[in-house]
Amino acid sequence: MATKKLTTIVIDALEDIKARDIKLINVSKLTSVFDYIAVASADSTRQTKALAKNVMDKVKEYGGWIYGIEGEQSGEWVLVDCGDIVVHIMQPAMRELYELEELWGEGSLEFPKPKPVARATATARVAPKTVVKTKTAKTVKAKVTARKKTTLATKTVAIKASGALAKKVAANTVIVKKPLATKTTVKKTVAKKPTTPKTTKLTLKKPAIKKPVAKKPVTKKPASKKPVAKKSVVKATAAKKPAVTRRKAATN
Repeated sequence: MATKKLTTIVIDALEDIKARDIKLINVSKLTSVFDYIAVASADSTRQTKALAKNVMDKVKEYGGWIYGIEGEQSGEWVLVDCGDIVVHIMQPAMRELYELEELWGEGSLEFPKPKPVARATATARVAPKTVVKTKTAKTVKAKVTARKKTTLATKTVAIKASGALAKKVAANTVIVKKPLATKTTVKKTVAKKPTTPKTTKLTLKKPAIKKPVAKKPVTKKPASKKPVAKKSVVKATAAKKPAVTRRKAATN
């Protein structure tokens, strides 16, 4: 079987089971044992075994030979020897550890195909070199004076042009005087208010309120009574005769 056909069969078999980061390196100038090395990554041991089996089945289907398999039991790194191509199916940790791409880095990479480097065409124009001029004090002053002169010249031209235009406009324009509007004097009639007769205010005198005069209390002096000499009244006591009782009369 031709090696070119064998490489396409191997790459198709790896892509069917969704292998990642597939690389095909031509090492025919570095060794005489085989011509190509195919390296692919798998996410698990189950996928590595499935990829190895699919490669074997596809190569046998197209009439190729399988010379040996290694690492099928562990599943971390399975090697399939197809004669002219040696297929390495590895898990990411093992691939980073052994770095087969760097070991065979002097070989030419055929899959994926490297992008062509854009070469510079002969007709490409070279960018002109920018010359930086150093400004001196004299050149700066000369430029400033030139700018001032140009600004003054433009201002004078503008003033002259405006004056000429003003004269032309004054000559062509006819001044029409408008008649003065007569002011209509409108007299305002002021409504006079009726005069109200003045009312004579009668001033009524209020009777003067006499305040009561506070009378002073008259203190009467007690009259000194002379002691009157009491006359001794001698009551004539009538001599009472003994009453004669009826019983005594009866006895008599």
